Amino acid sequence: MQSSTLLPLIILGGLGLLFSVGLAYASKKFAVQENPRLSQILDVLAGVNCGACGYPGCRAFAEAVVKGETAIDGCTPGGAESTSQIARIMRTETESAEYISMVAVVRCRGGRKEAGELFRYQGLQDCDAAQLVAGGSKACPYGCLGLGTCVQACFFEALSMGDNGLPVVDDKRCTGCGLCVSACPRKIIQLIPRSAQIYLACVSQDKGKAVKTVCSVGCIGCGLCFKPKVSPSGTITMDGNLPTIDYAKNGTDLLVAVHKCPTHTFVDKIVHRPKVSIDSKCDGCGICKEVCPVNAIEGEKGQRHKAIIDKCIGCGICVTKCPLGAISIVGALGYMEER
Repeated sequence: MQSSTLLPLIILGGLGLLFSVGLAYASKKFAVQENPRLSQILDVLAGVNCGACGYPGCRAFAEAVVKGETAIDGCTPGGAESTSQIARIMRTETESAEYISMVAVVRCRGGRKEAGELFRYQGLQDCDAAQLVAGGSKACPYGCLGLGTCVQACFFEALSMGDNGLPVVDDKRCTGCGLCVSACPRKIIQLIPRSAQIYLACVSQDKGKAVKTVCSVGCIGCGLCFKPKVSPSGTITMDGNLPTIDYAKNGTDLLVAVHKCPTHTFVDKIVHRPKVSIDSKCDGCGICKEVCPVNAIEGEKGQRHKAIIDKCIGCGICVTKCPLGAISIVGALGYMEER
């Protein structure tokens, strides 16, 4: 009886051992080798699986990079550091200097105080849902609905709702992933270069009268910012009734436009702009007075000129034009921490 039980056990044990050896051999023989670059790329990504790259997670993005199916700068949360390290791993010619760090801006200033409402919305507190109800309660068909869908979409807690019913971006937390851009049904959130200091806070394509009826700070399409005297370098152009900004040109045009705009639609992130000072070397040639876009320099011909501090916007145009180098910048730039 004992021998009859032992034999099947020996046979089963032998078969188990045989199958184990066979499976081990097959796993090595038919194993799919993983590209070593995949794990290296995963190590340098932000690792938050936010989906901003267009893929369901960091691993899917890394696999696409290894296969050459997507650009190496897709990980916006990782920024320039991730891009440069991926470039090194993939041995491409891409340099980190080519990567432009972006930040989100809310292109609407029409909060509760500035923009009217057509009716009181009491439904689901979601911008997409509100948009489905008669096109939204906002009198301006382009303006922010103020229900914070973009805030909920932000993976990095870089957005919050302000007291005036508009989302506020925390530049320090914003990674430029673009999730808020996709979440906004009215497309009022845009990514701009982090180095940019000024942007236009309006997306309305309506004409002046229609804009004034629904919002006190909306762009009326007057084109004043587009005029050659205000935008000589072509940083600002017109697209229908709305100015557009070419940040690649990086001129002083935007700073002048901020002060020329009659509806104050441009937003300047700088709290305190520097001023200019004219020293005793000035011979009164008058060039600075001629080029100043805001008439902030006074003085008679042949006499030392003076900058009017209250009017000076710190554009620095006069500094570059003075043949004697008698004008200098006074003060330091300071970014606004809270808006």
